[in-house]
Amino acid sequence: MSYSLAVPTAFPLKALVVNHRTLARISDLELVQQCQVLQPDAKLFAELIRRHQGQVDTLLYKLAPEWSDRADLSQEVWIRVYRYLHRLQEAEKFRGWLGRIVTNLFCDELRKRKRLGRIMSLDAPIQTDNYEQIGWELPSQLPSPVDKLSTQEFYEKLQVAIADLPESFRQTIILREIQGLSYEEIAELTQVSLGTVKSRIARARIRLQQQLQPYLLDA
Repeated sequence: MSYSLAVPTAFPLKALVVNHRTLARISDLELVQQCQVLQPDAKLFAELIRRHQGQVDTLLYKLAPEWSDRADLSQEVWIRVYRYLHRLQEAEKFRGWLGRIVTNLFCDELRKRKRLGRIMSLDAPIQTDNYEQIGWELPSQLPSPVDKLSTQEFYEKLQVAIADLPESFRQTIILREIQGLSYEEIAELTQVSLGTVKSRIARARIRLQQQLQPYLLDA
């Protein structure tokens, strides 16, 4: 899946004369550094998006697989990167910084949806991904609508519980459990000790279990 971001093209070239050969040779670190200006060159910023779009897509999908507007959220991620990248003090921490933007945007959107509230009527038909409508009582070997609703409800509670974690806990648990990074990779990415990473993940797991326990007991 690919997205396009409308980046202004009238910016003057910066330190590099940008062409395809230059883009192929420039390192990730240097690319970030070249984009850390108030008005980054459009070609350089487009290359930054191309190289890191996969990270954004993967994280958004794992955080909110049922959301149909992930492309819009991805667009908003890159808008925020464009606006605030010049504030990033250490360019080598870009991947971790980008991940925080994604997770913070997800949490903001989750809180917004929680405030608005989404009510599903059991009398309403189910709309499939192909926009077909089917009734609740069709015979099937698949999980029943009640089972599906229970699973969806638990997943939504899990999303809320993750969003409610302190940022340091939220970041490490997402990197570990959702992105599948090793403890060593997380320590390097977040620039904290290995012991701190393990402690944050353990404490985050305890908080999630405590917050979800009432739901599990009622299930």
